[in-house]
Amino acid sequence: MTAQLDSDSVTAQIAAVTKAARAAQKSLASASRTEKDAALAAMAEAIDANRAAILEANATDLQRGRELHTAEAMLDRLQLTDERIDGLVSALGDLAALPDPIGNVLRGNNLPNGIRMQQVRVPLGVVGAIYEARPNVTVDIAGIGIKSGNAVILRGGSAAETTNGVTISVLRQALESRGLPADLIQGVDQWGREGANSLMTYRGGVDVLIPRGGPGLIRAVVDNAAVPVIETGAGVGHVFVDASANPEKAVDIVFNSKTHRPSVCNAAETVLIHKDAQETGVSVLNSLQEAGVVLHVDQTAATWVADAVAATDEDWSTEYLDMQMSVKIVDDLDQALDHVETYSTGHTEVIVTENLSNAERYVAEVDAAVVMVNASSRFTDGGQFGLGAEIGISTQKLHARGPMGLEELTSTKWILRGDGQIRD
Repeated sequence: MTAQLDSDSVTAQIAAVTKAARAAQKSLASASRTEKDAALAAMAEAIDANRAAILEANATDLQRGRELHTAEAMLDRLQLTDERIDGLVSALGDLAALPDPIGNVLRGNNLPNGIRMQQVRVPLGVVGAIYEARPNVTVDIAGIGIKSGNAVILRGGSAAETTNGVTISVLRQALESRGLPADLIQGVDQWGREGANSLMTYRGGVDVLIPRGGPGLIRAVVDNAAVPVIETGAGVGHVFVDASANPEKAVDIVFNSKTHRPSVCNAAETVLIHKDAQETGVSVLNSLQEAGVVLHVDQTAATWVADAVAATDEDWSTEYLDMQMSVKIVDDLDQALDHVETYSTGHTEVIVTENLSNAERYVAEVDAAVVMVNASSRFTDGGQFGLGAEIGISTQKLHARGPMGLEELTSTKWILRGDGQIRD
């Protein structure tokens, strides 16, 4: 388990880890696509071949979680199954099939003085990630890092420490089998929270830090980090059922958005229903209750369904990550937009409507990383977007927004080629 070291000792260890990562990244920055794709293939083969050991480690983490009375939603995120490992193997294959963004020319021209100028994509360098109870993220970030030319340093949290330790070891061995440095993928769970704090505050270590998890974890990183951070956000997302909504679409979309996997950030947490869509709304709410969803309803919705809980002000800003959902009946599109603006975390917002004007207004006025018309919120996912996988879903507006794939882990470099020109 985690070592007990003083702050200075841990900082020294983190400094050594980041130095090793930076040295390793230099070999990857100039690697060809063929070399990187071969590494991804080796990583996929290694995960598949070692699934028994990974699942055994995961069972240890799950048992410890149950003994500590960990919430079911977190246990769901923590759990790996054969099906989920199959998904990780497939995601690595999908990444290998994608174009390599490194070296792509974004723009360029010849200056009047004859200097040839280009702006090209380059790796960010060393990417740190802090997350919790998500062992699948270990593989996703490692794969995206390798393909985009970055070294990665992973803090996966105590809940998944055993699983992550085995998984990282497997991935490091796969890299070495293809002649790449193992230190392209490193974990820091052995230093516990002090290691996470040092990763956040050690300037000159990682080039960027990405938190992925609950609101508390993300806020802690954003508030305390002394290194650049790309903020991924909690998912208090809404589905607005407009008066014109097709009843069948509305039932299916809300049901899938909430129940398909309620423990993840792209699951919807609130359904807003137009007052003139009562018949459709009742069908939506009944389908949720039949699936076991606990509804937190406003006064009007309480007259539409029985066996619901009265909503409080706190419910509108709660990310349940569970089979619970808040329900509000709105007078019109304006009221729906006002509610979304007040309580949305800027992750994913959905409208179900057959009114083109309302759809276009919703798309234009809702300020979120992803806005959907007549589709489940569960599609906010790097794999579903064709990105191969994702390192997280950014809800900020600088550098990256929405699912972060390969291009989001790159920066740019200006390259100028002259022939002795000097500036007057």
